Amino acid sequence: MSEKVLIVDDEVDFLELMEERLVARGIEVSTSSSAEDALKRIEMDLFDAVILDLQMPGMNGLEALKRIKERRPEIQVILLTGHATVEKGVEAIKLGAMDFVEKPADLEVLGEKIAKAHKKKMLIVEKDSRDRVIDALKKYGF
Repeated sequence: MSEKVLIVDDEVDFLELMEERLVARGIEVSTSSSAEDALKRIEMDLFDAVILDLQMPGMNGLEALKRIKERRPEIQVILLTGHATVEKGVEAIKLGAMDFVEKPADLEVLGEKIAKAHKKKMLIVEKDSRDRVIDALKKYGF
């Protein structure tokens, strides 16, 4: 199973370039040019990771990160920015981001982070499934 990611950035040219390069690496990619649209997409589809630009008009990346983690805590979020600061990186990690990458993104590094996100999400999903089975067995006296 290949990794499935949603890239969110207000720069359409950047989205198209990233999509083309990641698809060439065997990654299934969807794109969104706004945080609001991305939130709708994560409700309709399953993603291993969201690669999320920090600086966007409207809802910024940190607010979008909070909302993604509230709705789909298993999705791994990698923040992407051209304006990295230590403070923003720390805040993003506290809010649940898996990682933080500066633009221009090194595709080799980003590919490794996406693979790691896929594995981490699968572990979370497996644990949640196991916990639900155990709870059901306890509930029905098995």
